Order: sequence, then structure tokens, then C-alpha cells
Amino acid sequence: MTRETKVSVVIPCFNEQEVLPLLFERLQAVLPTWGTDFEVILIDDGSRDATWALLLEVHRRDPRWKLLRLARNFGHQTALRAGLQASRGDLVVVLDADLQDPPEVLPRFFDQWKAGHDVVYAVRQHRKEGWFMRTAYSSFYRTLSLLSEFDVPLDSGDFCLMDRQVVELIKAMPERQPFIRGLRSWVGFSQVAVSYERDARAAGKSKYNFRRLMALALDGILSSSTYPLRLATWFGATVSCIAFAAAVLTLFIRIFAVQVEPWGLRPAPGIASTIICVLFLGGVQLLCLGILGEYLGRIYENVKSRPMWTIRETRGLHMTVSDAQPHPGTHAPLGPV
Repeated sequence: MTRETKVSVVIPCFNEQEVLPLLFERLQAVLPTWGTDFEVILIDDGSRDATWALLLEVHRRDPRWKLLRLARNFGHQTALRAGLQASRGDLVVVLDADLQDPPEVLPRFFDQWKAGHDVVYAVRQHRKEGWFMRTAYSSFYRTLSLLSEFDVPLDSGDFCLMDRQVVELIKAMPERQPFIRGLRSWVGFSQVAVSYERDARAAGKSKYNFRRLMALALDGILSSSTYPLRLATWFGATVSCIAFAAAVLTLFIRIFAVQVEPWGLRPAPGIASTIICVLFLGGVQLLCLGILGEYLGRIYENVKSRPMWTIRETRGLHMTVSDAQPHPGTHAPLGPV
């Protein structure tokens, strides 16, 4: 890394007025120590508090802090995707505004990049949430790793450093519901983990409630795997085997009713069992239809070809609608040059 190396720090923000002064203070303390050129891209994802006013103040003091204000709340991953689109650095750092990912550990990321790695991602050692959320997070990452068709590191979030060539490849992917850490793993290249102690939120409240976390988990699984589609085949085969075995057993009992009666087996009307079977088959069918619907909904979102986000205003950036409508192959080659 030299003075000519430019580092872009991408930070999505949504209703973060309580934590932003702390973020500015800590980040401004570490940025000069890197010895490089830098830009900080702050994305206001439709905040309804004083977030934008605080961002304008820091931009006024230092124009290297650049601002992108989306026209409404598009979600954390889309806001992050917009920040990657706006970045121009040789290296891109992804950081959350809540300071759970401490910027002070970034020199360790730079050391790994200088060692030849293209992606340096953080792995959380200890979380400060309650036992229920820790269990939910752990279950999600292990389920994602089990179902994913490529290697997704356990307990790794969006906190990372990416080389420019990796960012260009992610920018070329026109997914309307991006899962950045999954896309980051999918592109390949040399990737390495850095373990760190995850802090509690510095101020304010988390904007990821249970519903948002479940939606993120669903996006992660469905964008990284087609295994859920095979559930229909597995369920169908299992139910067919059970139904066939039950039919054979029923026929056997009716033919040999006298012989099997000492065993406690006898023909019965079977109203309860019929209802149970109907409900079970109905549940399986609805589950399979729901899975198909989730994938179909994502296809529908992509074929509409709407922009991924809309921009209300910017400071220090020049972005147009075309930046929110990426076309594969126009930003970077998908292979060696």
C-alpha cells in the first residue's frame, strides 16, 4: 500500500443519529494512520431521523466523506450494493454504522491483502446478543453452509475488505435481492478470514428485527442454493413410499383379517387416519408450492428490470439511474484478461 492506493469505506446507514457521532470520531481517528488516499461513502437508506443532517455536516467538514441518499428504504443489502457501485477505490472496505465491527482492526485486513489475498472477511468470535439470537445466527450460518452450492464461511458477516476486481464482478451481477456475503464467496479468488471480537452496538437500537433477519436469511439461502427446490422431490418420494406401504398393509389386513386379529390388527373405518393423511399431504403440497413461489418471485423481480434503487440526492458523487441498472459484462470481464 502506498499513498497512491485509494481505499473506499462503504457504510450503509438507516436511522443512525445516535451512533453517527461516535462513528465519525472513531473512523476519523484511524483513517490517517493508513497512509493512503481514502474516501468514505455513507448511504442514507431512507432514514426518517436526523441521519442525513449529520451526514451533511461531516461532508461539509471533509469532502472525502461522500454521501448517497436513497429515495426510500430499500434494505441494508441494496444500500450496500449501491455503495459498492459508487466506490472508486483500489480497495473497498464494508463497514456497518453501529460500530459492532470496529474500524480499529482494519490494519489486520490490509496486512492480509498485502500478503496476496483478494478478499479478507471478518469472522465473529463472540457475539453480545442474547442466547436466542446467538442460537438463531449460528443455526442460520450452518444451514446456509450446508445448503449452499459453494463454500460460505461460518459466522462471517458483511464486514470485509475486497480488491477492486472482486467489487467489479459483484457490480456486474444484476440481482435485485443481493446477498453480498454470498456473492463475495461465489466469485472465488483468494479469500482469508480474520477473527475479531464483535462488540455490542455502540448506541441506538438495531434496525434488524426478527422479521428482517428472517427475510435476510431467506434471501441468503435462496440466492445461494437450489436445494430447497428438491424438497418437492424428496417429500413426494417419501410420501409415495409411505402411502404404498400403508396400502399394502391395509390390503394385507383385509385379506388375512382372522390371522392378524390376535396381533391387534383389524380393519377399521379410518376416519381419523384419513383426515391426518389429507392434512399431511396438503401441508407438503403447500410447502412445495411456497418454495416454488419464493424462487418464482425472485425471477419476477429480476425480469421486471426496474432499477435496484432510486436516488434522492448525492454529495461528492455522480450517479445516475443507469448505475442502479447493472448489465452483466459491462463493468468487468467475468474471467482472466
